[in-house]
Amino acid sequence: MDPNGPSSTPGLPSPGDLIAQQRKDAIQAAGQPTGDGSLLSQLTNNPFFTAGFGLAGLGAGVSLAQKGFRHGAALLRRRMLVDVEISIKDDSYPWFLHWMTLYQQSQLNTARSAASRSGFMESILQRLTPGMRHLSIQTQKVEHSNGAIHTHFALVPGPGRHVLRYKNAFIFVNRMRESKSQDLHTGRPWETITLTTLYSHRHVFEDLFTEAHAYAAKSHEGKTSIYNSWGTEWKLFGQPRRKRPLESVVLDEGVKERIVEDVQDFVGSGKWYHDRGIPYRRGYLLYGPPGTGKSSFIQALAGELDYDIAILNLSERGLTDDRLNHLLTIVPNRTLVLLEDVDAAFSNRRTQTDEDGYRGANVTFSGLLNALDGVASAEERIIFLTTNHVERLDEALVRPGRVDMTVRLGEVTRYQVGCLWDRFYGELDPSGTNRQIFLDRLQELGLIEDENGVKADRTKSTSAAALQGLFLYNKGNMEGAIAMAEGLTFRVHDEGM
Repeated sequence: MDPNGPSSTPGLPSPGDLIAQQRKDAIQAAGQPTGDGSLLSQLTNNPFFTAGFGLAGLGAGVSLAQKGFRHGAALLRRRMLVDVEISIKDDSYPWFLHWMTLYQQSQLNTARSAASRSGFMESILQRLTPGMRHLSIQTQKVEHSNGAIHTHFALVPGPGRHVLRYKNAFIFVNRMRESKSQDLHTGRPWETITLTTLYSHRHVFEDLFTEAHAYAAKSHEGKTSIYNSWGTEWKLFGQPRRKRPLESVVLDEGVKERIVEDVQDFVGSGKWYHDRGIPYRRGYLLYGPPGTGKSSFIQALAGELDYDIAILNLSERGLTDDRLNHLLTIVPNRTLVLLEDVDAAFSNRRTQTDEDGYRGANVTFSGLLNALDGVASAEERIIFLTTNHVERLDEALVRPGRVDMTVRLGEVTRYQVGCLWDRFYGELDPSGTNRQIFLDRLQELGLIEDENGVKADRTKSTSAAALQGLFLYNKGNMEGAIAMAEGLTFRVHDEGM
């Protein structure tokens, strides 16, 4: 027997071995690494770790799949689809809206016709045909040839998404309106239209816009558009007006023909000007008393040339030299520029701010001269200046290069009276008897010259506008016009005009 302790039974673990084994089992049960295994093996054997790692991997895989799908869809879209964006600032924007309006009206008419003559299945198919589902109402005023104005309402595609079918191609239309952005001058919200179709059908866009332009041109056929300045751009002023016939404006003998011939020669001489390095622009000054037909003639001339008119008021509030030059540079094509009453722009200037904050125009005389023929002035331009007081204009303004032709439209002459009489009463007075009586009466009153061109009293005169007003009042009544001749406006003749 060992004196130092009890003897152990052979084949049985000692109490110390049992304690060591229990500690090892406790450590393993607690998940702590032991010297018998690696950290990786311990982690993989942990169910909490494997579950968390699996969820993270699944999330990453889903995220990558989503990104891949988006990139794939974008790539597929670029390969298979084509977009066209139309801004409200572009000229084609109103053309396309007008085309869509006609398209919608055509769809509605087709649907009504099909519903009245087709069966149940045809009616169902017609309802499933793509069309405009979100509409807006548009009020339009149409002037007829007799002068009557008719108001009608049209349903036009409103903001939103639409689907249309054009030449067997489906086109998705997205009309977007910005609620927080708008034109500061017109108050209209900013809009864009995006058209989308298959890339293989991209040719339909060219056909569509060609057709839209043709419809727009047809709606303006026989009409003259008037533009006014809005901020830094030109905007259509009202609806296009019916062209005024050139023969409806009666000027003194040969005056109208001389101006028209000069303008027509200029319009067809672009290459001649460019070949010789001469600025391709032409200026005209029409002056004379009020009511002599200055503005009326310009409107009739625009109709004769198939041009539009852009009117610019030099006394407009906020107008500066830079803005004037910019506006004259961006005048729409085939448009006459009209500067009315140019003398008033400088003689009636306001130099101090009024109580309402109005300071008037800030256009300087030198700024006007530079805009007319300076280095930065536009070419391919026809500009008309009008004034009632030519003596107030500086010689620098009317020199050749700025004003190439100066024409006085004065008081009514014997020739003009005869032409106006024939226009109003020609069918009622084929022999011209009453015409001669009326001419003699005006000569007796001292309003026109005799047959030899001699005017008895140069302090008396009348205008073509006053004479036309007399004829309009006595429409179809020659005797009444003769009796009221004495009531024509008398004005003192100004030798300086």
